[in-house]
Amino acid sequence: MYWLPWLQGFGLGAGLIMPIGAQNAFVLNQGIRRQYHLLVAAICSLFDVALISAGVFGGGAALQANGVLMWGISLAGILFLLIYGSHCWRRVFRDSEGLAIGGKTQGLKAVIIGVLAVTLLNPQVYIETVMILGSVGGGLDQQAKWAFALGCISASLLWFFTLALAAARMSAWLSRPWVQKIMDGAIGTLMWLLAAKLALGLGESLL
Repeated sequence: MYWLPWLQGFGLGAGLIMPIGAQNAFVLNQGIRRQYHLLVAAICSLFDVALISAGVFGGGAALQANGVLMWGISLAGILFLLIYGSHCWRRVFRDSEGLAIGGKTQGLKAVIIGVLAVTLLNPQVYIETVMILGSVGGGLDQQAKWAFALGCISASLLWFFTLALAAARMSAWLSRPWVQKIMDGAIGTLMWLLAAKLALGLGESLL
């Protein structure tokens, strides 16, 4: 009886989660390096579970009503995306022999801080999980809400772990210097475009 809201949640969740953004780019890079990539996927999924649940069961309306909170998150996100993009572009112009696959060039603490930053300082995460998914699922009856939320969560789990495992499996090719430079340039540009989009949104909200 509740397969339809589950499928609706899975389809909408997948459509919002799959496009490459700061979170997916971080998971992809850790997968290529084979450094804590499953842990990173698990952390991203865990926060999606929490945010999707909060949105579907009432948090979406609360977040939409708190303009100051969203403004602060957006400002922090812009700063983070600019720094992250600059870091990617510095790697493009740095002499490199490729990524050290399997080598712990990044410590566990640094990786955890990084994944928390691309998750908690990324306003798009809140917009997609809490506001969009929350507004769609929030209008359903109680049992359908659970099915919708579980569909969204299933899409998140499947996507993040698939991305991490696929990147790790293809790391021998993706870690080649010229491939990595192209990816760094593309990801860096994407981060700056996302920062510009957030800045335009903030500017419009102040007018």
